[in-house]
Amino acid sequence: MYMPKTLQSLTLCSLMLMLAACTPTVQVAVPNEPITINLNVKIKHEILVKVDKEIDNLLEENSELF
Repeated sequence: MYMPKTLQSLTLCSLMLMLAACTPTVQVAVPNEPITINLNVKIKHEILVKVDKEIDNLLEENSELF
């Protein structure tokens, strides 16, 4: 099967463009500013102790134990 030269050249160019479009490229760039990590963390810790009134009264009566 014979193809005209212009059709052959167009086919060849289109194949080359398709192959060039499929090549992966990886670029590594250095950032302009340094990397900063913000560690402003607020830690709030509460311990709640609930005591029954009877136990509280016993502790008040026998305060010499503690």
